[in-house]
Amino acid sequence: MFFKKEEINKKNENDDLIKVAALMIHAAKIDENYSDQEELIIKKALIEIGASEENLKNIIKEGKKIEENSNQILDFTREVKNMSDDKKLMIIEILWKIIYSNKDADIFETNLMRRLAGLLYIDNKIMGDIKEKIKKENL
Repeated sequence: MFFKKEEINKKNENDDLIKVAALMIHAAKIDENYSDQEELIIKKALIEIGASEENLKNIIKEGKKIEENSNQILDFTREVKNMSDDKKLMIIEILWKIIYSNKDADIFETNLMRRLAGLLYIDNKIMGDIKEKIKKENL
């Protein structure tokens, strides 16, 4: 019985990570240029927020499936919305890193981040500060 509960908890945890991965992949693909650099940032970020090395490949594979089959970001943001403020801000920072990995943010990427700020209840000033920090790091 104990092992089944542990399995269920692990599956739920992976489901959350898959949704977060889908959001990151969406941010990487929105400019129609999904690069190896962006995927590397996503992999590092997923490990940082709790993915294990052995599950990483599957989490990304499933995240890509969900991202391809979804037509709205609400599916991805639900998991992030329930996270602590620190984790939310960490994910926002990661998303900006993905966006600025090619040194520039286009209108679709900035629009996505504006929408995410509203959906995740993140203050515009905080969002702007994170954006500027990441922008400076990538120039």
